[in-house]
Amino acid sequence: MTPHTKTQHNRLRLAISLFFFSHGLILSSWASRIPSIKTHLHISDAELGTLLLLMPIGQISTMPKSAKIIDKYGSRTIVLLAFLIYPFILLAIGLSTTILQLAICLFLFGVAGNLCNISINTQGVELESIMGKPMMSSFHGAWSVSGFAGALIALFMVHLNLSTTVHFLLILLLILILWGVNFKFLIRTEASESKENDRTSIFRHLDSTLVQLGIIGFLSMAIEGAMFDWSGVYFQDIVRAPDQLIILGYTSFVFMMTVGRFLGDYLIIKFGRKKVVQCSGILMSSGLILSVLFPNLVVCTVAFMLIGLGGSCTIPTVYGVAGKHKKINASISLTLVSTISFLGFLMGPPVIGVVSEYFDLRYSYMLFSIFGIIMVIVASRSKILK
Repeated sequence: MTPHTKTQHNRLRLAISLFFFSHGLILSSWASRIPSIKTHLHISDAELGTLLLLMPIGQISTMPKSAKIIDKYGSRTIVLLAFLIYPFILLAIGLSTTILQLAICLFLFGVAGNLCNISINTQGVELESIMGKPMMSSFHGAWSVSGFAGALIALFMVHLNLSTTVHFLLILLLILILWGVNFKFLIRTEASESKENDRTSIFRHLDSTLVQLGIIGFLSMAIEGAMFDWSGVYFQDIVRAPDQLIILGYTSFVFMMTVGRFLGDYLIIKFGRKKVVQCSGILMSSGLILSVLFPNLVVCTVAFMLIGLGGSCTIPTVYGVAGKHKKINASISLTLVSTISFLGFLMGPPVIGVVSEYFDLRYSYMLFSIFGIIMVIVASRSKILK
């Protein structure tokens, strides 16, 4: 079905937005109960660090295969299957009674999450093509909102002394309701007729266009990773914030990232993708430099807001452009760009840690401010961002 009326377009947009929301809600539900699971299974810090690596390993190791599956069967089919599997694996995490069971579940959680991510982003790109205007930023905004929702639900569950298993079961039921209400409104896509050998690497499709987009995504997500994992430590060790305000840096960053994503589509229409990415790099770089030069509570809160606003539109913009590649199917181009980008998210936090170990956390943030400047340079020279 290809919708033709405005009402159908809006219903499609709502359905895709709610699947983005579902993806983020499942992920944030897991993240919010990590301390509970750690205590319940008597997991040490070292063991937890190893376990947390299994989810991104599951994502990265299966990304190329995910692209081929989505290309072969169509994004709608994979969205429907993956979004049924993903919350059940979340429940399995809650039911785990040994570290080995948890390890297996986390690897599978990464695999399912990646399938959800690539397939629903492909749906978003397809709807953009149908409607002829940018919408990826608002879709990612729905994903960001789910992070707040997941945290609030978790606080409520903990307040009621409900177990992780009960919490995850309720999330499963909610996701099944959202799935049931919205599945019929997804865009129907034809299965690919490509005869490409399953053993052929998708990386042979990598061209200069996708490399440029991947570099921009890599730089942006490296900064995002640094903020997600180190903003609290920065406010604790460098800003010397009171204990009750340590979370302020992270909260201000995430809040402005959410706000920026809902403004992103309008900004792209008004100013174009190139200027949006250039401004994103400037904002992230400026925020990091400000936080280094003036490490006090007020300035750093504003600085982290600038970083969040800067990082809000970059990935949705990059994904939107990649998905419209003229010679490569959306699922493959999105996978290639997201793989390169995600490596930045994985690389950022460890690099921050190594640099701060030998020097100071402020040196780490100053180093990462250069990434924003490089983003501006790459975007300025790009012929694909318009």
